[in-house]
Amino acid sequence: MRERLTDALYGLGWSVVKKLPEPVAVALGQRIADQTWKRRGKGVLRLEANLARVVPDASPRRLAELSRAGMRSYLRYWMESFRLPAWSPERIRGGFDVKDVHHLVDGLAEGRGVILALPHMGNYDLAGAWVTTHLGVPFTTVAERLKPESLYDRFVAYREGLGMEVLPHQGGSAFGTLARRLRAGGLVCLVADRDLSASGVEVSFFGERAKMPAGPAALALQTGAPLLPVTLWYDESPVMRGRVHPPVEAPGDGNRAERIAVMTQEVADAFASGISEHPEDWHMLQRLWLADLDRGPGGAGSPEGPGSPGRPEEGPGSPGRPEMEKP
Repeated sequence: MRERLTDALYGLGWSVVKKLPEPVAVALGQRIADQTWKRRGKGVLRLEANLARVVPDASPRRLAELSRAGMRSYLRYWMESFRLPAWSPERIRGGFDVKDVHHLVDGLAEGRGVILALPHMGNYDLAGAWVTTHLGVPFTTVAERLKPESLYDRFVAYREGLGMEVLPHQGGSAFGTLARRLRAGGLVCLVADRDLSASGVEVSFFGERAKMPAGPAALALQTGAPLLPVTLWYDESPVMRGRVHPPVEAPGDGNRAERIAVMTQEVADAFASGISEHPEDWHMLQRLWLADLDRGPGGAGSPEGPGSPGRPEEGPGSPGRPEMEKP
């Protein structure tokens, strides 16, 4: 029943919200965000706890302001995503302004392929649509299998409609396909700020231990493709902003695991720089730091417990709960 309800809610979003005038959709998103924030549910409490690490000197009042702004940013993502299939190419091109895009353009021109690694900031679906529409470059990403299957099919159809190739997240088979796309000079985009699997790489993130996926660095080492972190944020305008960070260099010394660890730490550092500048646009409503995970179910600082639906490790994945976990 819960799975059917989740599927129905997402279907309603894509069928109804995309038909609303943009000012109406914006106002609706802000109203839902404010009501959700006032309820102080698990997601809001977790977001606030995460923001407390990003802005450690923030007062309780400042954290509350940030979490409210964060929920508004989060619902802006959803309103935009539900409406993206109805946006014109001109609206997509004008909806994203990115700094230092030459890192991406130059990397593709070299013919070695490019890996973009993003955190859960802003709207990476809009950024992807801009890449396929404005730059005219298709790319490959990964989606976690969802239940029910019809919901997974919705997300795959949605992203394929924006010009993306979507692979199911099935371990080594997905990695091999991504490597082939890169060797052919293609573009791969992966969401890479949370990985709670056994293969996750431990990093220092805002001064504490967390895990992030090894996939982006491993692909870069195996294929020679440049690895570019990307951060996204909103301002008061209808245009999303972004930055393509300089390539993460592969270290010359160490074994493969050590080199992956060094590169993954550099990705984490790039993410941290962008998140610290725009903390309200980091949509992390789940536990991330290992200290929170170690506290176990119901422990202080971990309101959602260990069974809470997670975010994807190496690409857009499960949207999780009906209250909308960002895929």
